[in-house]
Amino acid sequence: MRMGLERAFMDGMCLGNDMSIQSIAVLGAGQMGNGIAQVAACAGYDVTMIDINQDYLDKGMVAVKNSLSRVVKKERMNQDDADLAIAKISTSTHKNAASSADLVIEAIPEIPELKFSTFSEFDEICKPDAILASNTSSISINAIAKATNRPERVIGMHFMNPVPVMKLVEIINGSATSPEVTQLVLDACEKMDKIPLSCNDSPGFVSNRILCPMINEAILTLEEGVAEPEAIDGIMKLGMNHPIGPLALADLIGLDTILHIMNVLYEGFDKDPKYKPSQLLEDMVVEGKLGRKTGSGFYNYE
Repeated sequence: MRMGLERAFMDGMCLGNDMSIQSIAVLGAGQMGNGIAQVAACAGYDVTMIDINQDYLDKGMVAVKNSLSRVVKKERMNQDDADLAIAKISTSTHKNAASSADLVIEAIPEIPELKFSTFSEFDEICKPDAILASNTSSISINAIAKATNRPERVIGMHFMNPVPVMKLVEIINGSATSPEVTQLVLDACEKMDKIPLSCNDSPGFVSNRILCPMINEAILTLEEGVAEPEAIDGIMKLGMNHPIGPLALADLIGLDTILHIMNVLYEGFDKDPKYKPSQLLEDMVVEGKLGRKTGSGFYNYE
């Protein structure tokens, strides 16, 4: 970690009343949610992790503790700081627990209507000056903001997986997002030892607009019989210096997720053929071959 928790606490105390974000609520205790809770707590924020089921929250806290244990073993953090971070995280099964948070970060499944209804709820629950952020990887921030009465305080914070390791946070500004909100979120990301890079709301934003069509093209290359998966991935790794091949990456992300994002791009860009999902991708999702999480995708993991 770039700074220990004690240093983070001191910095916060020095800022005093000028520090607008002091407490963070994270909705979702899954892989992304517990990772966000961890890095926020390590930065010295008071964190409330919220989910619909206590079992999910318990599993999320176990994941945080295991992650921090690995960091301590690698001597990147001492045990006292790890314990302080864990103590900064409280849990709740009630959305009302976010009522006093300065920043709410939503990390729930990529289902548009679920996102919209959730933000509408938080608009009612949270204090008027709270910032509402979504960890969405593809759903329009403008569409999410329309579900609230505070579009100027709605923003995208797209963390990368695994959150404690990956440096990037893709910041997505809606057309109504205020510059003040953007700056507060940029500052919060930097305090979490992340590198925030901003873009404007557009289908797929930057990361997935570029990444997913590349993966789709690799799937088309396989579908057309140009090469086998090992050759496709090997060429991209050895020739383009990619750390992982596109087909292996698709398996890691989940083929259902790739298909969802490709459909968002295809519809968002008026069915431009270059964003049309490959037939092989669609067929594999129908067959339940979703990658690592099902044990089978372009490679077998069983």
